[in-house]
Amino acid sequence: MKTREKQFMHPRISLNNICFMDEDIARQLAYWPKIGASRFSLVGPQLSQEAIPLVQTALAEGHFGLETIVHPFSPALALDCDRSDLESARARLSAQIAVAQQLNASSIYMTTGGRGKLTWEEAAGIFSAAIAPCVAQARSACIGLMIENAPAQYADLHIAHTLRDTISLAEIADIGVCMDLTGCWTEADLKGLIARAVPRCHLVQVSDYVLGDRSLPSRAVPGDGDMPLRRLLQWILDAGYEGVFDLELLGPRIDGEGHLAAARRAVHELGELLHSLGV
Repeated sequence: MKTREKQFMHPRISLNNICFMDEDIARQLAYWPKIGASRFSLVGPQLSQEAIPLVQTALAEGHFGLETIVHPFSPALALDCDRSDLESARARLSAQIAVAQQLNASSIYMTTGGRGKLTWEEAAGIFSAAIAPCVAQARSACIGLMIENAPAQYADLHIAHTLRDTISLAEIADIGVCMDLTGCWTEADLKGLIARAVPRCHLVQVSDYVLGDRSLPSRAVPGDGDMPLRRLLQWILDAGYEGVFDLELLGPRIDGEGHLAAARRAVHELGELLHSLGV
């Protein structure tokens, strides 16, 4: 007999393992058969040489797909660092693309590194030039290379905080967009921004937000909060998006419910919402 999660399993949903990132990779992979999703996403720094065979086995045995890999391009240093440091960061990204190809992942999404003393435009130019060889490598490997929007509280790690700036950076670097709805749902002209982003968009990240929640991160299971998710997803679908919706769940609400329970419920809730939208 199929479980309720299996009944509502949706092929365009993935669950991001950032939900379990405080646990080792073997424990994370053990959760996969219990969640009710067919696709998963992984945090790049956890993909050691020892972890890769474990992931390959989990993918094969569970008939799962790997959707995306999270990759911080320059997590320790701002983009005004030495050229040799940027070359090292580029080498790490190149290696991550090779791992993504090995695991048959669809995409990689990045944070950039902070701007340091640079203007936004200077930092965007340096980042774009630094990753240029990797852009060609990813394209050759059929890996979608993306930049995400992330809250301004992460300015030490990233330069793209609004969807508008994320699209601009993606256009400068000639890469894709990872659209995190929790980070952009309040922006002006969001429908227009979505239409501009979708031609470059390889991934949409979904969670919910409860008004008044001041925690960081402050994510909730879809349906628990106040974001107009039905309207947002309809705009994205109307703009022609045909990709995957990645559940990124973390923060006190997820901790309180329990990560596995929250993940299972989120897969179910998002699946019902997508089905109701005719997807």
